[in-house]
This record gives sequence, C-alpha cells and structure tokens, in this order.
Amino acid sequence: MRAAIRKTMLAVLLSAGPAAGGETTTLLNVSYDPTGELYQEINAAFAADWKARTGQDVRIYQSHGGSGKQARAVLDGLQADVVTLALAADIDVLAAAGLTVRDWASRLPHRSTPFVSTIVFLVRRGNPRGIRDWEDLVRPDVAVITPNPRTSGGARWNYLAAWAWALRHGGPAAAEEFVARLYRRVPVLDGGARAATTTFVQRGIGDVLLAWESEAFLATRRFGAGRFEVVVPSISILAEPPVAMVDRFAERHGNREAAQAYLAFLYTQTAQEIAARHGYRPTDQAVARRFADRFPALEMVTVDEACGGWAPAQAVHFADGGLFDRIYRPGAR
Repeated sequence: MRAAIRKTMLAVLLSAGPAAGGETTTLLNVSYDPTGELYQEINAAFAADWKARTGQDVRIYQSHGGSGKQARAVLDGLQADVVTLALAADIDVLAAAGLTVRDWASRLPHRSTPFVSTIVFLVRRGNPRGIRDWEDLVRPDVAVITPNPRTSGGARWNYLAAWAWALRHGGPAAAEEFVARLYRRVPVLDGGARAATTTFVQRGIGDVLLAWESEAFLATRRFGAGRFEVVVPSISILAEPPVAMVDRFAERHGNREAAQAYLAFLYTQTAQEIAARHGYRPTDQAVARRFADRFPALEMVTVDEACGGWAPAQAVHFADGGLFDRIYRPGAR
C-alpha cells in the first residue's frame, strides 16, 4: 500500500513538469527492485554535475519494484521520465504502447545497457549444503529462494541462467526437465528480487538464494561479514538491465534534455565507478580493469545464445501458458 501511495504522489508531482521559473528540474526514474542504493548515489553525483554545467538544481525521484510490475505501472500512468529496468522486454512493452521509440536500444551504447550483472548463489555461512553448481539446486535436501518470473526481471534472469546451464548439459528436453525440478525446490515465489533477499536473509527461509551478483554483494556487506557466502556457478547468464527515456512523459514534463543527460551520465567514469562499488560490472573497460578484483571470472551466456533473444524467450518461457506456467506447480516437491 505504501508503495502504491508513493507512486501516486510521484506521478502527481511530476505531472506538472519543472518547477516555476525553471529553478529545479524534477525527474522520475522508475527502476527494478534492488537498485535503490545504486541510484541514490548516482542521483547525487548527477545532480552535482548538472548543477555545475547548467546552474540548475535537479531532483531525481525513484520508484522500485519487480521489473514487470514497474513496466505495467508506467503503462497505467506512472509518469516516468526514464526507466532503468531489468529486461529489454519490459521496455519493449512501453515502446509498443507508444511511450518510447521502438529503436530505444540503439540510442545508447551497449544496447542501452550502461552496466551488466550476472546470477550467483548466496548461501549461509560455511555453505552447509555444499552447494557448488546448478546440479546441487535440485537435490531433495535443498530449498531454493528465487522470485516469480511473472513479475520480476531478476527472476527471469535466474530462470534463464538455470536454463542455459541445463541446455549446455543435455539440450532442450533436459533443460525443461531441470528447470521443472528446480522450481519444485522453491517454497515461496516473492514478487521481486529484494523481497526474495528479505525472505532468505531476514526470514531465514531456504538454503540458497538465486540473486543478482550485485544483490549478493550487498547482502554480504549489509547483513554482517561471515553470515553469508557467495558461490559462483560454472556457467551463468549475462544479465543486461537496460535504460531508456520515456519520451511521452519526458516531453510532457519539459524534461527531455535532462532525461537524456541523466541516461548519458550513467556511462561516465563517475557513474561507472559508483556501479562497480555497488557490485555491477562496468561496461567502461578502463573502470572494469580497475575493479577487476571484485568480479570473479566465469562463463556468461547471453540471452541470444540461450533462447535466440528476448522476444522468443518471452513467448516460449514467460507468456501466459508458456513453459514456466506449465512446469510450476505451487506446493509440489
């Protein structure tokens, strides 16, 4: 309820556009679940940069939730100037509705993905279940925590990382069987990645959390050194959370220039270093080299390699009646 009220308030604030006299520009960044801490620091850095360059103040509001839910909220009228979501498919939905351009991904480098991530395992201290790779997740003594792919972008990356590993080890039929077995080990499907982290870390449910690398990194820092460990699987997915300007609302608010500048700022060394400190892999190679010791090497499969791209992935796996709907049986073990 609080989240819904906050979103409504932000929409009202932004529907009026910039403050009178143009003294303060306000932007709304609608983002996916676990990026709050990241964008708080980026927003402060961008505000300082914008003030230095233009003499104007800028205030960036944030909204966070499962990526699919966030995209639907924008479709339903949450007037985002920019979206920073977990999946290209979620921004494609906005483009199909005419809220942004269809070729949004070509506007910025790396398919409009300023930094990337991957999927790792977060386990409890000492790794009591001896979890090392994907095959361990389907053992009968292991309970897996992952959010719902119907609402969470991170959950879809989790699913596709498991699919990519199983595909490598046996082909499509084996991959379908494996992900079906995996979701039988999931006692609860939360709506978003941060909620799943809360279930695992604070509620103490499950033996392993499938998580964004950045979220696992945050959990090990925030909740006490030594309580949790990160296990890096042999193969994972190259998770590419994209960004885009929501043209219709940015233009309505008179914020097009500021929105473009904000997204471009994400590619600066300042923002790239902030992202690296928060556990996201920089796309700027100079920054990536400076932070290389934070990010273990592993094989990362792209969604194109695993599924032929996001359009077929969505149609085959996550659409109504798709593979996930067919394999997931709540309560089945």
